Amino acid sequence: MALSDELRNELASIAPRRECCRLAELSALFHSAGAVHLLGRGAVAVHLDVSSAAVARRAFSLLRQFGVASEIRTYRRRAFERGTRYQLHVEGGGRALQVLHEAGVLKSTLAPLERPPKRVVGRSCCRSAYLRGALLGGGSLSGPRAPHLELRASGLLGAEFLVEVATAEGVAFRAVERRGHALAYAKGAEAIGDALAAAGASDAVLAFQEQMVMGEAKARANRLANADHANLVRTSRAAHDQLEAVRQLVREGRLDALTPPLREIAELRLAHPSLPLRELALKCRPPATKASAHRRVRKLIRLAER
Repeated sequence: MALSDELRNELASIAPRRECCRLAELSALFHSAGAVHLLGRGAVAVHLDVSSAAVARRAFSLLRQFGVASEIRTYRRRAFERGTRYQLHVEGGGRALQVLHEAGVLKSTLAPLERPPKRVVGRSCCRSAYLRGALLGGGSLSGPRAPHLELRASGLLGAEFLVEVATAEGVAFRAVERRGHALAYAKGAEAIGDALAAAGASDAVLAFQEQMVMGEAKARANRLANADHANLVRTSRAAHDQLEAVRQLVREGRLDALTPPLREIAELRLAHPSLPLRELALKCRPPATKASAHRRVRKLIRLAER
């Protein structure tokens, strides 16, 4: 299961006890995934469009707790993964309009608000609930490579409001406006972990950190494996060059004219074509250092090139 799906499932199972927190969560859901439809003659309807059945049930439950009736419908997307989407249809009756106005979703004139009033997130518990609702309605989490968390908003003002809410809870977010939408986002394991913890997603924090650790471990293992492979290639090429130099000296009958240390290292290279230079040095009598053996074979190569 994808990180985003795990996160939504966990957050959808959290039921706030306080009415102010339920109102803040409902506000964030509609600001991140809601749409207001004008039906004419002063009538309106509000739709909530989400990607998860768990989120749809959570929103349905929240509305019912406020005495607002809603209907869940499903449809298939025509693009991308063609996954099932869930829509909550809320008719614009008196009670529904009152709740949406209290949640800062609609003005008294029934016009949509791009950001709710500050009273909706006046308490720390309400700010956490608002972040939770934003994650449920329009959150996306990716990792472990280039960890990224983003929350969709209705516009730039809404994204900036999310940044204010997150900042008040000690979470570093940034707002950005892109073609057709705006969002608040966090990058880096620490900032993302703080955001998930503030929203109450403790299991998601652990799962995310576990994936980060596993990803870093795999990346380190790959780096070490690549480094080892590169070292083996360099060692093999160096041994081949040394061996060719010694064979050149043998063909030219110049091996016996070498000094004893050079003749010894040449004979050892002939006897052990693939042995690393460090081990070749240890076979000298008396044992030599790797640097000393390297100087000797470099001199052999220079003599062979003359």
